[in-house]
Amino acid sequence: MSYRVQRPGRHGTVAIRGLEHHFIRWGPESADPVLLLHGFADCAATFQFLADEIDSGLPLVAIDWRGFGASARSPGGYWFPDYYADLEAMLDTFCPQGPARLVGHSMGANVAMIFAGVRPARVRALVNLEGIGLPRTQPTQAPARLAQWLDELRAPLPAGEYASVDELAARVAKRNPRLTADQAGFIAACWSGPLPGGGVRLLADPAHRRTNPYLYRREEMEACWRAIEARVLLVVGGASELLPRLAPEGGVESLKAIVPGLVIEQVAGAGHMLHHEAPRVIARLIERFAGTSLP
Repeated sequence: MSYRVQRPGRHGTVAIRGLEHHFIRWGPESADPVLLLHGFADCAATFQFLADEIDSGLPLVAIDWRGFGASARSPGGYWFPDYYADLEAMLDTFCPQGPARLVGHSMGANVAMIFAGVRPARVRALVNLEGIGLPRTQPTQAPARLAQWLDELRAPLPAGEYASVDELAARVAKRNPRLTADQAGFIAACWSGPLPGGGVRLLADPAHRRTNPYLYRREEMEACWRAIEARVLLVVGGASELLPRLAPEGGVESLKAIVPGLVIEQVAGAGHMLHHEAPRVIARLIERFAGTSLP
C-alpha cells in the first residue's frame, strides 16, 4: 500500500533572490494564498497530508526553502537571515495584495515569527506549529562553538544515501512511530531523489548539517516577537519530543507575556511533526484562524 493523494498539487518554480525555488499550489489561483513554510530537513511536498484535509476552497502555496526539497542549493552556504529576505521576496511574488497569512512548522515558524516582528505590516495571521526558538546561550560558549564549526569545515559532509526509498521509510517510521507505514513511505519519497547507480539520496543539502558558528541570541529574537501585530496561534504537540528541551523557562504559556495576543492550542497525542501526524486537526485550526481572505 502507498499513501493515496486526494488533491494533487500544481508544481512550479520561481526565482527568489537569484535561486530557483520549487513551490506547490493547492486550491484556486489567488493573490492571497495561505503560505506554508516547512521545517528543517522537511520539504513543501509533505504538506500534502494537510492539503488533503483542508477546505478545498482555501488557496495554499507551499515553498521549498533554499537547499531543501527541489529548490536550488546555495553555493555560499546557509545563513538564517537569508530566510527572512527569501520570505519577503516570496510575499512579493505570491501575496502582492496585502498582509499575508502564514503557516510555519518548526524552522519555518521561527522564520515567520521573526519576519512578522520585523515587517509587522506584511503579516496578518500566523499559525505557528512548534516554532518557539532555541534555549538561551551564554557568551562563554562562543570559543567551543567556533572551534566546532572550524572542525566541521575540514570534515566531509554526510552523504545521506540509502539503498532504497523503503530503507529510508523504515528510518522515518523508526524516528516517528506515530506515522502509518503509508505516510512514512510518502515522506521518504518526498525527501529523496534517485542516485545514478541505484539507491536514493536525501534532497536536502548536507551543508545544512554544519554547526552555526554564531550563538542563538534569544533576547534579540524575543524583541522581534514583541513587535508582532498579526494574530498568532501557537500549536504544540501533547507528546512532542522536542518541546521539553526547547520550551523557555516557564513553559510555552510564558510566551503569552512576549507575543501580543498569543493563542495556544495543544494537540493531544501528537509529536513535533504536527502536520504529518494530525493533519485533520491542524487543517481545522488553520481554517478557523487564517481562513478569511482579503476582501
